[in-house]
Amino acid sequence: MEDIAAKAGTSKSVFYRYFGDKAGLQQAVGKVVIGQMQDTIAAARSTARTPREGLVNMVEAYLQMAETSPNVYTFVTSQSDGDSQQTGELSGFFESVIGMVSEPLRDMLGDTQSPLLGYWPTAAIGLVRTAGELWLKTPPAASRPDHVAMAQQITAWLIDGVSAQISPTTSPVQ
Repeated sequence: MEDIAAKAGTSKSVFYRYFGDKAGLQQAVGKVVIGQMQDTIAAARSTARTPREGLVNMVEAYLQMAETSPNVYTFVTSQSDGDSQQTGELSGFFESVIGMVSEPLRDMLGDTQSPLLGYWPTAAIGLVRTAGELWLKTPPAASRPDHVAMAQQITAWLIDGVSAQISPTTSPVQ
């Protein structure tokens, strides 16, 4: 809190008065940032012509927002000290995104009763978040893809799987 107050040009007591503690500040900032991310991802999905394009657009919007403000992203998505559960805002965000991802999946499968609808969107969010955070931590280099290429790659992993990228001459691991 001391570092945050110093960067804001105020005293720690101001933050403690309004937010109580670091977890309170994290929750307040998270509410705003997560709301913005949710709106941006929903808008990105709405511009798509196909389910795959919708998924690419959502992943791209997520990565772009994280890349634009990596410190804010890390602050609002990290767990509070001693808190084993995600904050309510972050949990609600993921539930919302699961709903947004489920619709294109239903369209791709052509089956609203598929058991995949219960697992795949949640697993997809895990892959997007984990790969996205690793990408975000990777120092800029010629080999590091931009957020557009990374979104396309993550979507390819989600829809086509990794086997589409394995050379037919590559022998399987035994």
